[in-house]
Amino acid sequence: MGAMFRSEEMVLAQLFVQPEASYYAISELGEAGCVQFRDLNESVNAFQRKFVNEVRRCDEMERKLRYIEAEVRKDDVAIPDVSELPKAPNPREIIDLEAHLEKTEGDIKELSESAVNLKSNYLELTELRHVLEKTQAFFNEQDEANGMSEHKTLIPAEEHNASIRGRLGFVAGVINRERVPAFERMLWRISRGNVFLRQAEIEKPMEDPATGIEYHKTVFAAFFQGEQLKTRIKKVCAGFHASLYPCPSTLSERNDMLRGVRTRLEDLNLVLNQTRDHRQRVLVSVAKELQNWSIMVSKMKAIYHTLNFFNMDVTKKCLIGECWVPSNDIPAVQKALADGSSACGSSIPSFLNVINTNEDPPTFNRTNKFTRGFQNLIDSYGVASYREANPALYTIITFPFLFAVMFGDCGHAVIMFLFGLWLVLSEKKIAAQKNKSEIFNIFFSGRYIILLMGLFSFYTGLMYNDVFSKSMNIFGSKWFVNMTEKELHDLEGDVEFLPRKNFANVPYWVGLDPVWQTAKNKIIFLNSLKMKMSIILGVAHMIFGVVCSTFNFIHFKKYYSLVLEFLPQLLLLIFLFLYMVVMMFMKWIMYSGEYDGYDGPAGPIEDVNKHGSYCAPSVLIYFINMMLMSSSTANKGCDVFMYPGQDLVQKVFVFGALICIPVMLLGKPLYIMYTRKNKKHDVYQPETFKNKTNGDVNLGMELDDISEANRQELAEAAASAHREKEEEEEPMSEIFIHAAIHTIEYTLSTISHTASYLRLWALSLAHAQLSEVLWSMLFAKLALKHEGYIGVAMIFLIFAAWAAFTIAILVLMEGLSAFLHTLRLHWVEFMSKFYAGVGYIFQPFSFKRILEEEEEEA
Repeated sequence: MGAMFRSEEMVLAQLFVQPEASYYAISELGEAGCVQFRDLNESVNAFQRKFVNEVRRCDEMERKLRYIEAEVRKDDVAIPDVSELPKAPNPREIIDLEAHLEKTEGDIKELSESAVNLKSNYLELTELRHVLEKTQAFFNEQDEANGMSEHKTLIPAEEHNASIRGRLGFVAGVINRERVPAFERMLWRISRGNVFLRQAEIEKPMEDPATGIEYHKTVFAAFFQGEQLKTRIKKVCAGFHASLYPCPSTLSERNDMLRGVRTRLEDLNLVLNQTRDHRQRVLVSVAKELQNWSIMVSKMKAIYHTLNFFNMDVTKKCLIGECWVPSNDIPAVQKALADGSSACGSSIPSFLNVINTNEDPPTFNRTNKFTRGFQNLIDSYGVASYREANPALYTIITFPFLFAVMFGDCGHAVIMFLFGLWLVLSEKKIAAQKNKSEIFNIFFSGRYIILLMGLFSFYTGLMYNDVFSKSMNIFGSKWFVNMTEKELHDLEGDVEFLPRKNFANVPYWVGLDPVWQTAKNKIIFLNSLKMKMSIILGVAHMIFGVVCSTFNFIHFKKYYSLVLEFLPQLLLLIFLFLYMVVMMFMKWIMYSGEYDGYDGPAGPIEDVNKHGSYCAPSVLIYFINMMLMSSSTANKGCDVFMYPGQDLVQKVFVFGALICIPVMLLGKPLYIMYTRKNKKHDVYQPETFKNKTNGDVNLGMELDDISEANRQELAEAAASAHREKEEEEEPMSEIFIHAAIHTIEYTLSTISHTASYLRLWALSLAHAQLSEVLWSMLFAKLALKHEGYIGVAMIFLIFAAWAAFTIAILVLMEGLSAFLHTLRLHWVEFMSKFYAGVGYIFQPFSFKRILEEEEEEA
């Protein structure tokens, strides 16, 4: 949990890598995933960087892989997932992989083109067969109409120029079914009604050879007379993309052509099946390696893209890079560099050098699968500043607890807990699934949050004694009703419970007494209880947030802020709102219904017990009068104040709170002004370029082939690039303005934030009432009113409706509402007391993260 309390310590390091070992070293660092590289070539155009050609080669291989994957998916070939991620290929394997991808792409393209050509021929022959079969009836009718024999029939359009005047020519073909009406109208217009069009639909849809889209076609035969009309008809057919086919005019010739077409179709179908089987075998073999190839190319591209961040030294014999590294991961980085050098067989090792800098490092909180969800809640508001106290550690407990205060119901909590438990137990199986919906991914990412929210909600539901709006009578009620069962039944359980009259003076063992479920004054009692409880929890939560600010002040050595910021903020809360909480507890302890009579004040006013419920004061009125410096009033015979000297104590607390405001407003600015006047500025002396652990870096010992002059130039360049600059002082005017804004914001927020915690009371009450209304409307007024078989059927049907509404409204909608309100209480009311959240996240160079991002984009 150390990393959760505060972000890890980061260092800025320089990497000195030999060019021949650079690829292997970056590959090892990508597998380790513990460094964030900085771009040292921001001013260099992307097309002028050293490894731009290698990146282009990777882009070309990715294009080939996308084409291969599209062809594989088009044939519905399953792509198996890899069991173990392959490492990035070494430079010698890249050429073989590139050649293999090029050959595979060429083979698939050749197979695709061959298949398209074969399908086109098959489609043409199929259309010709349909033309010969469908137009047979057209020609038979026309032959009978002209009185021609079998050997003297119509003249085709191709021989129309030699036809005898008065005989008809014809054009036969195939056209898309949706174009037939427009085609028919156009033929009518160009011929003024002198074209006779016959058509017949093809029942089986045709498939486009290139796209695979299916569409329906219609066979047509257009009969006409005249050469000029034939030309017009052909132009119209070309405009409507109709396919024209030659059709013999005699029956014998048509039968001979039809037999030949069918024979060719059978042969072509055999060739198509063989081609399809061969293509399937090729794609299946390719699909087995497709994921491996994609991962290898992605890693290779990431390596070259990262190498473009490096600088080449003056001798062009060493690559220099800069990166942020967690201090605890420095040994892992050194090991990765050593493994990279040994992988390429280099005798000159690469090394890491820690350098000093005044830049703000990135924020890195090391998380696991349990804490990651809570950390994401905090990062959604704002990434913590470097080494700032991390609220996620406390959110693990406070978030599900405050949620449970609003969602307290044992029954609904069990549903939520079981859902979260299923997500946790099946996390490996679910994580391996792809194409999950975005909403489900959100639930899955917060599975441990859901699990804890359900667990805490069960506890608060047990305290509220609320199970689907019903109560559990485990220990027996501690209230009694002095009436017969018949009298109680006549009242239908609508009895008002008074402390003295009905209470046995023995508290219920755990939570709320179940008898309150039937009490007439149930809402009044629960309102008072939950409202006070929300104020108590809110004040405690805010005070804890103020206390957390001390972690930052002590860590950053701002000890003056402990006195000038933390102390007045804490006292302001204590003097006003913690005092109000103390008065609540005093009222519960000092006043009791045990001292009341059975019907209120017993006898004359002077005989009233001053510690009975009749004299119990209103804490809210006390607080208002305290702030307004006005006197309080009390019932006759009762004391105005709860304890002697209360008026004086309240005035001291108010004046103490008022004194805290100018301390917050002027304390810190005046202290900074005083220290600046007495501060002696030291003359800046550039530090020697040193390794944090090994002293001066002796480049000659590490890089044997670099000359002495070049070693000095390299060291001077590194030192000058990262000298600590003198911190620019913020103008005093801005410091005063910031202090004024912070003081006004904090003072006003103490009131608004305290009132904001009343949402704990409001949502808890609303959730309980919604659950009760749903039960009474469906069961009490519908299902349980019937008896016999009808009652059984009604209960069965109503239970299904009740369960659906319970999950949809009370668990999902109310759960989401309580979640959002809890999120607001943490982001605004709690974290604003100590959390700045102006840092930037640590994004290490990690192959795992890169592949996950590519998968999400896909």
